[in-house]
Amino acid sequence: MDRRLSLRRVVNGLVVVLAGASLVACDKGGGGASSPGGSSPLIGSPAPTFDLPAVSGGSNADLSSHQGKVVLVDFWATWCGPCKASFPKYQALSKKFSDDLVVIGISEDDDSDGIKDFAKETGATFTLAWDQKKSVASEYHPESMPTSYLVDKNGLVRFSHEGFREGDEKDIEAEIKSLAE
Repeated sequence: MDRRLSLRRVVNGLVVVLAGASLVACDKGGGGASSPGGSSPLIGSPAPTFDLPAVSGGSNADLSSHQGKVVLVDFWATWCGPCKASFPKYQALSKKFSDDLVVIGISEDDDSDGIKDFAKETGATFTLAWDQKKSVASEYHPESMPTSYLVDKNGLVRFSHEGFREGDEKDIEAEIKSLAE
């Protein structure tokens, strides 16, 4: 009897730990972790270019037309809780750095249903596109949802972030400031 109770406590503890991890980053495997600053192999390399039709917030989402600006490229999905938490923060950063920053959200959902509603619900007016064939994701290799990349004015990936937690926007803001100068 005591053994079953002890096992139940261990299992309940694991459930709490796993639930907390899923609030940091979502992936179809069930969790992830934040790594501000980035461990992406893209750091220091030219950002892979893309040109996708916008679903919300513009006519298209393309990297090449934003030379001379800092670009935050965010891979996200409508089913991802941390993605939902990040969008209002990215919207605020987009407004704060309107002259120097472009935010592009790239949905990795299986279909485009819900993207416009997600934008409306989160207050996102920045450009959102759907990576229907996962071709852009295959170039960037996001490990989890959300994963964001900060691209400098010369088109080089300088920072990446896996997951999103309250307060991460402060680190991202500092990185944007360093790249905007």
